Amino acid sequence: MGDTTIKKVSGGQSPQGPDGQRYLASGKQVAMRLWVDEPPTDDKPSAARDYETVGYVIAGRAELVVEGQTVRLEPGDSWLVPAGAEHTYRILETFTAVEATSPPA
Repeated sequence: MGDTTIKKVSGGQSPQGPDGQRYLASGKQVAMRLWVDEPPTDDKPSAARDYETVGYVIAGRAELVVEGQTVRLEPGDSWLVPAGAEHTYRILETFTAVEATSPPA
């Protein structure tokens, strides 16, 4: 039998990270985090991470720039940032989104 561990993170008890993210459930291969009411920004520093990120926009609008390509993110949109890809976000309107990273960030 494989791993049968069940984890639950209650919304009111989820730990908060240094950039305002709320850490949600995580396992050995994937982790989730929630960004709530992130304020508009002009320029976040560009970064390349060693994990893959997928996300889903709950509210607000942003621009995602990955390796020089820009996409606009709106409520209901989802996105992927491949592992190792240089990227940045520009938040255009107060932004709420959920992300999953693999392996866990």
